[in-house]
Order: sequence, then structure tokens, then C-alpha cells
Amino acid sequence: MTDLGFYTLVITFVLAAYAGIASIIGYRSGLPALIASGRRSVYLVAGTLTLSILILFHAFAVHDFTLQYVADHSNRALPWPYAISALWAGQEGSLLFWVWILSIYTAAVTWSHRGRQKDLMPTVVAVLSLNVLFFVYMLLFVAGPFEKLPSFNVPPDGRGLNPLLQHPAMMIHPPCLYIGYVGLAVPFAFAVAALVTGKLDDGWIRTTRRWMLFPWAMLGIGILLGGRWAYVELGWGGYWAWDPVENASLMPWLAGTAYLHSVMIQEKRNMMKFWNHFLVALTFLLSLVGTFITRSGVISSVHSFALSDIGPYFSGYMLVVAAFTAVMFFVRREKLRAESTLDSYLSRESAFLLNNLILLGACFAVLWGTLFPILSEAIRGVKITVGPPWFNEVNVPIGLILLALTGIGPMIAWRRASLANLRSMFIVPTALGLVTGVGLRLAGLAHGYALVSFALAMFVIIAILQEFWRGVAARRRQFRESVLVALKRLIDKNRRRYGGYVVHVGIVSIFVGLTGTAFNVDREATLKPGQTVELRDYTLRFQGLESGRNPNYEWAKARFNVYKGTRHIVDMVPSKNFYIANQQPTTEVSIHTSLREDLYLALAAVHEDGSVTFKLFINPLVQWIWIGGCIFAFGTLIVMWPDPMDRRYLIPKYA
Repeated sequence: MTDLGFYTLVITFVLAAYAGIASIIGYRSGLPALIASGRRSVYLVAGTLTLSILILFHAFAVHDFTLQYVADHSNRALPWPYAISALWAGQEGSLLFWVWILSIYTAAVTWSHRGRQKDLMPTVVAVLSLNVLFFVYMLLFVAGPFEKLPSFNVPPDGRGLNPLLQHPAMMIHPPCLYIGYVGLAVPFAFAVAALVTGKLDDGWIRTTRRWMLFPWAMLGIGILLGGRWAYVELGWGGYWAWDPVENASLMPWLAGTAYLHSVMIQEKRNMMKFWNHFLVALTFLLSLVGTFITRSGVISSVHSFALSDIGPYFSGYMLVVAAFTAVMFFVRREKLRAESTLDSYLSRESAFLLNNLILLGACFAVLWGTLFPILSEAIRGVKITVGPPWFNEVNVPIGLILLALTGIGPMIAWRRASLANLRSMFIVPTALGLVTGVGLRLAGLAHGYALVSFALAMFVIIAILQEFWRGVAARRRQFRESVLVALKRLIDKNRRRYGGYVVHVGIVSIFVGLTGTAFNVDREATLKPGQTVELRDYTLRFQGLESGRNPNYEWAKARFNVYKGTRHIVDMVPSKNFYIANQQPTTEVSIHTSLREDLYLALAAVHEDGSVTFKLFINPLVQWIWIGGCIFAFGTLIVMWPDPMDRRYLIPKYA
């Protein structure tokens, strides 16, 4: 079976090379049969890689420790759900998972556009197939998942999965990120095809919007799931530390956000052709940068893989992609000129352009802060750390500007907004935002950024609710509908617009949760059974320890009674687990959550005299981050749900 896994990769390599070459030659030579042959090869590539994945799954299921990868990332005591997720726990398996997702994307794009866009699709197939070819090359010659151990060195049991990855979020978080990262290759392939063929109208834009929207949404969901995992698994009381690998996922998401706003300007006004091509290329290149950071071993992170030979290959791959894209931009520079110009600075397109510039400013700040330590060490031999204080100092003001534009941009009229229109749209949101800020200040809130954030959050929410209410009121007057029916039909009529508003509500909720960080408090204490500790209005009494073991790990649990004033509100039981196969401890936190704040308890150490050392955190408003994530996902689903207009223009034909 494992030999079959290797040979399927060899066959995949040949098929991917053929699909790319046949598509290029077929298009250049005007041979439809050769183009069709390349297209069919794409389906075979997806099939052979699916077989490779199933073979590796089977190796984990039967504990085939003759495979180096299985022996390194699994053992017999590992619960079966984590044995499955071990497939993407290491370099080799995650690369196979990565290229398998890419092959599914390629097959899906090829199938959904069969018989359509005959000028673009051969190049799209070629670009995606050559991407597959690169990753399969890595699997065959650099990081092979089917590499066998010598027969005399096969262990009776494996090393087990990294204990930090034995969490339900790790079964969802990496696949979401991979689906997001890999999916960005599809809009890039269409952009390259448009540049190569000279078909630079908005046809490719309409086609690829949803192909960008889906991976962008999955990347955002993956980032939030990663934050949730860090919050409940690492025991440090936070969910985002500006870790290089965290930043690596944020950067393409920011660039993709800019593109999704900018694309509307090209659709409405036929402007910003060059800008949109640039944003698609930048988003894809940033996904490659993130892959390089994660997999090369050049940075140290709890999220990254160990140092490997993969780094030089990826850096070369990025340079080739960047150079080819730059050449194509230069060749097509005349055709990329905008056909319209900006009519007024007081317009929606102007607000979206400013939004894009701010997003790219945030992206560049994150990129610079992430790469500067690497560049410093490479050039000067001095290792410099850029920590959270620097990232926060730079990005908090940028984030507040983006929050304001979330409420301003979608409300302004296209082309030119009149002063009467601006007063109508913003007088109520602005008034309520100011009232919120002043009221919180009078109530004793003195943190400047927090006051601005809460005031802007109110401004944006009221502006969005006002838009929904005006639309519902108009339908009720015209069609005599009930509120709920009018709301549903309003959204159905323009899912892209109103689904986007829902996404913005989710973003506002996340901002509210992030603002709560300004008011976090924490304390570390050591208690014996019966002793108490206080933090703000909470009192915790340590009751005692419990211990035990299962085949996978030993555990020690500390039980605390939690009081607010004199009222008992909950019992909290943080624990320490010691994983036998890995000889590694982990911290399992206990969280009492509410919409107002989280009471977060992490067990730091257990002492021989029965006392424990623990960390206690009060984290205000954290729950609004996870609520915002759910709203974000729901809004994205509304936007992606096709309506008749989308079905008409999603796949336009070319003569």
C-alpha cells in the first residue's frame, strides 16, 4: 500500500506536467483536442492525489510504523480522531494535503467552466497544473510522506502526535487555513490568463469574485479558529500574539479584503484594472510568503514546522512567480489603463480606494514586522525580536481607521455624494456614536483608543441598521409586506450588498472583543487546599487536587470554588496533562464565560505538598470575538449564495 502511495505521486507528476504542457501547446497551436486532453488530465490528477491521501490515511488507521511519517506523528494510544488529523501535523503530510486541495480546486474550476471562456481556461488549467507540479515535485524529492524506515529500525509504537495539536480545533483550523491559502491560486490563475490572452475586461473579475470570496472566508474562519485554539490550549490568557505564523495568515486575508472591495469599483465604473490585477497577484504571493515562513524553519513558532530543506525551493518558486507576473504587468501596461477617472473625493469609489490603501498599509506593517528579524539576522547576524507592543502601536490606529471606513464606505453614493446625502446618511449614526463615547467617558472609561473604538462601533452598527431599516420600510410601503418578509426579500434582491453589511456587523463585533484587551487584568498565586485568592470582585477557594491516567496521558486537576461577592457562581477545574509517548506536559484551562467577560484559570504547576501555582485572568468582552466570527461566516454565506443575476454573469462566454 505504501509503495502504491509513492507510485501514485509519480503518476501524478507526469499527469500534472502533461496537463500544463498540453493546455499551453493546444491553445497556442489551436488544437481543441489537445486542450481537452489536458483538461481531462486535471481530473486524473485529482483522482491520483485522492488515492495518495487515502493510502496515507490507511497507514495511520492500521498503525503502519514502517512509514517514517506515521511513526513520527502517531502512536497506538492516540484517539482515532487525532490519528486522522495527524495527517497534516507534519511537513510531509501537510504538503500532500495541500496539493490534494489544490487538485480539487483545479478539477472544480475546470469542471464548472467546461465549454466556457475558451480563451482563458487553457491558461488557467496550465497555471494551476504547474502549481500542482511544483508541490508534487517537493513530495517526491524533498519531503516524501511515503518514506520507509529500515526494517531493523521499525518501532513497535510511534512517537505520538504533538500534545498541543490534540485539540478539536486542530481538526478544523488547519484544513480551513489550507482551503483558504490554496484557493487563492484560482483567482491568480484567472488574472494570469487575462494578462496572457489580453482579455482584460471585467469578465474574469465577475468569474473570480466568488473564487476569491470562498478562500478569503475560509482563511478568516481559520484565523479565528486558530485564535480560539491558542486561547483554550496554550494557557497564556490570550488569543493573538503577533506570532510570525499568525501574521502569515493575516497578510493575504488583508490583501484579499482589499481586492473584494476594489473589484466593485471595476464592475461599476470600469476603473482600477491594474490595481485589481496587482491585488490578486499580491494576495497569492503573500500566501506563498506565509507558506515559506511556516515551512522553511527560518522562524521559531509554536505553529511552524522544523527547519527543513524546503525553504530554498519555496523562495525560488516565489521569485519565479513574482518575476513572471511583473513581466506580464509590463507587457500589458497599456491595456491595464483605466477607462474612467475618479469624479469626486466624496464618492464610494474614493472611500473604497482609501480603504484599500489603509488595508495595504496594515499588510505592509505586519509584513515588515514579521520579516525584519529574519532580514536582520541574515544581513547583520543580529537576532532582533519585534514583539506585540510594536505591532499594537502601529496597527491599532490603522484598525480604528478601517473600522470607521466600514461604516462610511458602503453608505456613500457612487460617482459623487451630495452634502444632503451625507447628512441624511450619517447624522444619526454620528450623533449616537458621539453620545456613546461621551457617555462612556462620563462613566469613568479613560482609555483613549477604547473610547474611540466603542464610539466607532456604535457609529457603524447604527449606519448598517439604518440601511436595513430604510430598505425594509420602502418595501413595506410599496408591497404591504410584514417586517420579516420585507427583510428576507430585501436581502434576496441584493445578497451581495446586504450580506456584506452582515459581514461588517461581524467585523464590528470582533473589534469590540479586541477592544476588551485594554482592560485585561491577571494575577499569579500559589495556594494550599482551603486557601483563597481575590481578583476584582471574584474570590477563588482552592479545594484540592485530583489525579489519574488513561492510555494517552496522565492528568492532575485542581478544583476551585468561585464566588462573586458572597454568591457561589461556578466550580472551575483547570488541569495539567502529561503525555506519555511524547514526555510532554500541556495546560488545560478552565474558562467561565459571559458576554461581559471571561474568568480564565490556568494551572501552572503542581507541588509535592499539595499546593498549586496558577494564573488567573479576567478578560473582558472576549466572547464578542467568537460571536463576531459566527456573524462573519453567516454574512459570507449570504454573499456567496447565488442569485439570478450572479447565475447570468458568473460564467460569461467569450467569442
